[in-house]
Amino acid sequence: MRYLPLNDDDRQAMLARIGVETIDDLFVDVPQAARREGFIDLPLRSPESDVERHLRRLSAKNTVAGDVPFFLGGGAYRHHVPATVDYVIQRGEFLTAYTPYQPEIAQGTLQTLFEFQTQVARLTGMDVANASMYDGSTGCAEAVFMARRVTRRNRAVLSSGLHPHYRDVVMTMTHFTDDEVLVGDPERGEAGAPGHDLDALIASIDDKTSCVVVQNPNVFGHIADLTPVAEAAHAHGALLIVVVTEAISFGAIKSPGAKGADIVVAEGQSIGGGLTFGGPYVGLFATRQKYVRQMPGRLVGETTDADGERGFVLTLSTREQHIRREKATSNICTNSGLCALAFTAHMTLLGEKGITQLAKLNHMKAVRVAEQLDELPGVELLTNRFFNEFTVRLSRPAAPFIEDLARRDILAGIPLSRLYPNNSGLENDLLVAVTETVSTDDIDALVRAFEETFA
Repeated sequence: MRYLPLNDDDRQAMLARIGVETIDDLFVDVPQAARREGFIDLPLRSPESDVERHLRRLSAKNTVAGDVPFFLGGGAYRHHVPATVDYVIQRGEFLTAYTPYQPEIAQGTLQTLFEFQTQVARLTGMDVANASMYDGSTGCAEAVFMARRVTRRNRAVLSSGLHPHYRDVVMTMTHFTDDEVLVGDPERGEAGAPGHDLDALIASIDDKTSCVVVQNPNVFGHIADLTPVAEAAHAHGALLIVVVTEAISFGAIKSPGAKGADIVVAEGQSIGGGLTFGGPYVGLFATRQKYVRQMPGRLVGETTDADGERGFVLTLSTREQHIRREKATSNICTNSGLCALAFTAHMTLLGEKGITQLAKLNHMKAVRVAEQLDELPGVELLTNRFFNEFTVRLSRPAAPFIEDLARRDILAGIPLSRLYPNNSGLENDLLVAVTETVSTDDIDALVRAFEETFA
């Protein structure tokens, strides 16, 4: 049965109320060239089996990660996810139609979220974590808003090494607020590496600053000691927000909490989540205990029931819009539950020792690739301290070079011109990511393709 709640009279009444005559008047600002006349050129109807067959043919045109040498990163990384993870997330204890607001029916979901929070707090070196955000980028914007609530200031300073997609989300979310956002220049950097000019970042902090947002490793792969930034921020009464897009790096790099972070935001896709052409992903969000009441999102706590048995409930729910309306801490009234469950299952399988070993394997393979590429003529390694991702500068524009290699079934990296289309100073720079899934044959194929191009 089709659900058509409005008739022609209803539509005319709505149009009259807002002061237009036709529905077309609502699109007056859309250029005529961008409008479509008539139906899309698709069959009006087709048997389900034929549709499935057609979609399989379209899917077969995609280059699947793993079928070719794969060195893409830039905020989304290819890692091996054990088959056990998919099995666990389909168990009946977790597949419930109920939300955690009904603790008597959702104990399985609540317990895994409690364990998720514990894992995230341990990884980030913070006191408390929430039950997840939508993704890392929206979590970053929420962290900026949280800092404003804590400090009662509205000036945020963003590092030049922050991923431009995260920067854009922050700019979009603050567009209609009174927040002032200062963004660094990505071409500047210490030791020739783009994006981590800490002296310039520290110089931007003043007594009106609410927070400083730094990504580590940054979007160019560079790792920095954030302690001086934390000290400078705290000296001015500002908060340090640390962003991490590669969660596996927690197994190798000193935690943000140990470097003075007040809020840590991360993208958790690397643990338990596949690339899946861009989502859904899972945002990690952690902070210090004294700021817990300003933290957005859900928080699961442990309690005891009437019989004294261990149980789990949602706590501090008054932060959410459905309770406090315009006084809410944030409008995040849910979480990435399934992805958080996958994260917890994968992290439980790895354990502390496992994620450390996995991080070492990522780093060793990345070092091998970086050293081999740096020896080639026409290739210069820019990132001198990195985890599993680094930037090289080529003697020619990176974008057409990448396209050439893609036609040879080698996905060699991300041209920085794709992330910074208006910055000509980065057009020869290439971002290369190396994870544990890259084989020796993949590395040999990549290096050979570079040799043939730049010899």
